[in-house]
Amino acid sequence: MTIMLLLFGAVLALVLVNVPIAVSLGIVALAAMVSSHGIATLPNLALVAYNGATNFPLLAIPLFILAGAIMNASGISHRLIAFASSVFGWIRGGLAQVSIGASMFFAEISGSAVADIAALGSILIPAMKARGYPAPMAAAVCSSAATLAVIIPPSIPMILYAVMAETSVVQLFVAGIVPGVLGGLGLMGVAYFLACRYNLPREEAFAWKRVRSTAREAMWAFLLPVIILGGIFGGVVTATEGAALAVVAALFVGLVIYRELDLAHLKAAVIEGGVQTAVVMLLVATSGLLGNYLTEVQAPQQLAKAVSTFTQNKWAVLALLNLLFLLLGMFLHSAAAIILVVPVVMPLVKAAGIDPVHFGLIVTINLGIGQQTPPVASVLMVASSLAKASIWEVTRVNVWFIGVLVATLLLVTYVPVTGLGLVQLFYR
Repeated sequence: MTIMLLLFGAVLALVLVNVPIAVSLGIVALAAMVSSHGIATLPNLALVAYNGATNFPLLAIPLFILAGAIMNASGISHRLIAFASSVFGWIRGGLAQVSIGASMFFAEISGSAVADIAALGSILIPAMKARGYPAPMAAAVCSSAATLAVIIPPSIPMILYAVMAETSVVQLFVAGIVPGVLGGLGLMGVAYFLACRYNLPREEAFAWKRVRSTAREAMWAFLLPVIILGGIFGGVVTATEGAALAVVAALFVGLVIYRELDLAHLKAAVIEGGVQTAVVMLLVATSGLLGNYLTEVQAPQQLAKAVSTFTQNKWAVLALLNLLFLLLGMFLHSAAAIILVVPVVMPLVKAAGIDPVHFGLIVTINLGIGQQTPPVASVLMVASSLAKASIWEVTRVNVWFIGVLVATLLLVTYVPVTGLGLVQLFYR
């Protein structure tokens, strides 16, 4: 336990002085391995790092990132917003409802909260401000709604967790459907309450004609997740193959159907996908070094034993792990937190009799909340920048929406059927 605390403390100290997380992990792992095994171990470290980053399921991450970038450049986000506006625009504070509804649709394509806020927030936040929404509320609505992208499948954090915990990514995807929808409905309820409080406007009367028209325009945007997720859930393709299918489908829609994807947009999408993938894979590689050392000194087993002497109650263990990941989410990006901590706590999770799919959903929601809580708050930062509003002003409004996400987390944690019901129905 002492060794583990020292290592995590060293990583955190380096991060706080602005050393990149991947580099911090590499430095600490290198120092630990050399101090315990000597300099002769250095040639093996390159192989450990390489093996850590070449796990086949991880190939789904760059493919889903690329598919999301291509779909965003293909005009899909505009069509989703138009459809959501026709369905939700008649409600008071209609644009806030549109933001949440569009995020729920876009979540089925992107798998990334940052991609969601970049694609939809850049359109909807200025539109809300023009309609009289306070800038902090416009940012808070879009920021919290973007978190649905890591709960509703496909989800990049879920893919990472599945690899680290050696569990089924398909079952994790299925587990996220009901909590994602419940979270979205809860966010809509809070948005309506705030809209009444600020006397925000409705957008337009409900009209079936417009719903049909916008649905027809967005038909391919709806078909893409049906084809991709249907293939994955039906066992026709693996998650990695489904991600490749998503890229092909995105190219087809962008080039042939909507004809809005040109070479400039395609180049930008490929570069964006490459940069995001490089960041994640470097984290995976360097965390593999630290994970290898922790395994050698049996740190995960020691943690499981220490907590087991304190409590063996499954629900108490889940409460402690929730607190841990909520805290980590405030300081670490979701990929770093999953890669760094999940392999360490899995022996504890198994010893407490916690379903790894259930725990994966809990981790995902926790880290989704972390995207909204300063000081790191990656999604909140983007939304605040787009709204040109102070992070703390946005947070004062966002706390209402964070409350919904926390309620969803508690429901998933202590009523497991919320997430596992569909998994048990179809896979067990």
